[in-house]
Amino acid sequence: MSRLRWVVALLAVVVALVVQVTLFPHLAWHGIVPNLCLLVVVAAALTVEAPFVLVLGFAAGLTLDLAPPADHIAGRWAVALTVAAFLAARVRQDQKPSALAVVGTVAAASFAATSIFALSGVLLDDPAMSVSGLLEVVLVAVVWDVLLTPFVLPPLMRLFARLSPQWAAS
Repeated sequence: MSRLRWVVALLAVVVALVVQVTLFPHLAWHGIVPNLCLLVVVAAALTVEAPFVLVLGFAAGLTLDLAPPADHIAGRWAVALTVAAFLAARVRQDQKPSALAVVGTVAAASFAATSIFALSGVLLDDPAMSVSGLLEVVLVAVVWDVLLTPFVLPPLMRLFARLSPQWAAS
């Protein structure tokens, strides 16, 4: 079951990445798009055990770092999504989270991940990132991610729960 869970999780990340880099740039607000890879990681964090989610967060972030049209130093999204995975996994207290808890977790994880990515860009002198534009990027990213939560997280959480029955029953 563990191998199947990895295949499904990585497939979900790849599908999310393809949609994120092909379809969503046409819907972007000032170049900011929803982070579907983050939503996959949060769905897993609210459903399965933390070690799996931390590795998934790193893998999802690394795919974002390496996928075209990435124009930043590789590793920034990997760190950001790993931290987001850790934070989201802390919400899960051996019980199914409420809808409000799910939305709040997505908002917090989106805020943390986008802030880490943006701040690392400022620290690494990324020409596309400025301190003045930092707040807008973070706020728009959080709004995008929260708006997509009702459409993305429920089916993913059900899928991960079916692949992790020992966690879904608790």
